[in-house]
Amino acid sequence: MTRAIPTTNRSLPIALLRAREKVMGPIRNMLHDVDITEQQWRVMRVLQERHAAEPTKIAEEACLLLPSLTRILQKLEEKQLIVRARDEKDRRKQVVKITDAGRALIEANLPTSIALLEDVRRQMGSERYEALLDLLNELDAIDG
Repeated sequence: MTRAIPTTNRSLPIALLRAREKVMGPIRNMLHDVDITEQQWRVMRVLQERHAAEPTKIAEEACLLLPSLTRILQKLEEKQLIVRARDEKDRRKQVVKITDAGRALIEANLPTSIALLEDVRRQMGSERYEALLDLLNELDAIDG
């Protein structure tokens, strides 16, 4: 017995991509105005929360592949938004920190980012928005 292929509006991968574009489109426009890519923004947000982190941890939390992160860190360092240094305890490891300029860039753009997401929350309703985040976090926690 063959199973019917779901329509694209009932396809989880396609629905996730469509939702991502709905959310990221306006944020991408905001970031374009400050010459930052969405991947660079994610790295800086991770560093803003953690203050410092090793590249492997940054890649994991920012949903990036390590080779991509290497290029992103180089660009952010050129823009003086991050600094890289050797770990004082283990000289083989590298630690990445956000600079004051990086923090200032985030602080200057965070209100716009929050407002864009609050608009989505308002349109969906707070309860459904929070439920969506919970479901997405549950999906992320699934082994596989």
